[in-house]
Amino acid sequence: MKRTTFNAIGGWQPFLFCIGMYVVALFFSIFVCSSLFYAFNAKSAAKAAEKTIVASSTSARNQLASVNH
Repeated sequence: MKRTTFNAIGGWQPFLFCIGMYVVALFFSIFVCSSLFYAFNAKSAAKAAEKTIVASSTSARNQLASVNH
């Protein structure tokens, strides 16, 4: 009986390991950098949203509130 083995993949193992580690490091670096970017730029986005809320509330007419039972 002839045995089939995967000896040929043994030479590729370090190369495949380095590619795998590169992909994992790339994924985590994108995640960390985008988290830091949104953490530091959240203030400017909140200010822009606040400006639109103030602008829309000042342009609306004054209405009396009523409670329906």
